[in-house]
Amino acid sequence: MITPEYLQTMARYNRWQNNNLYTAAETLSDADRRLDRGAFFRSIHETLVHILWADEIWLSRFDVCEGPGGGIAQSTERYSAWTDLYEARKAMDTIVSDWAAEVKPAELEGDFTWFSGAMGREMTSPKWLIFTHIFNHATHHRGQVHAMLTAAGAKPHDTDLPFMPDSAP
Repeated sequence: MITPEYLQTMARYNRWQNNNLYTAAETLSDADRRLDRGAFFRSIHETLVHILWADEIWLSRFDVCEGPGGGIAQSTERYSAWTDLYEARKAMDTIVSDWAAEVKPAELEGDFTWFSGAMGREMTSPKWLIFTHIFNHATHHRGQVHAMLTAAGAKPHDTDLPFMPDSAP
C-alpha cells in the first residue's frame, strides 16, 4: 500500500525529471529531437509526447483533467511544436502535483475499473497500483529519453530518486 506522501514525493520527482530531460533536450535542434533513434516511440520528441499523453489519459480517468483523446497509436501526434509540448508538460506537472497534494488515504483504497484501449476491454486493479503505475510508466519512458539524449550528446543530470534535491519543485 502507498501513502499520500509517496504520491507527493513521486509528483516532485516527476517534475524534477521532466525538467531535467526537457532542459537537456532544449540543447538539441528540433531535427535532432525528432530523429528516429530506434526507441519504441522512435524519437525524443515522440516519446516525450507519449509520456504526457499517458499522464493525461490516466488522470482524466480520475476526473483530474481533460482526456487527450486517441489511443496509444496516436499518442505521439498530439504536439508537433516543441514549445507547445514543453508548456503542456509544465502545466501537467502542476496538475499532477496539485492532485497528489489533495489525495487522502481513503482514496488509495479499493479498486478502480476503466476501459483499456490497449487491452480492448474493461480492467480492474487496486487504486494504489494504478497510482504507482502512472509514475512508473513515466519513469520507464524517461529512461529511454535519457539514453537517447545522452547518445545525441546532450547532458541530462542524475535521475536517482535519493539524489533529488530538497529544492526540487
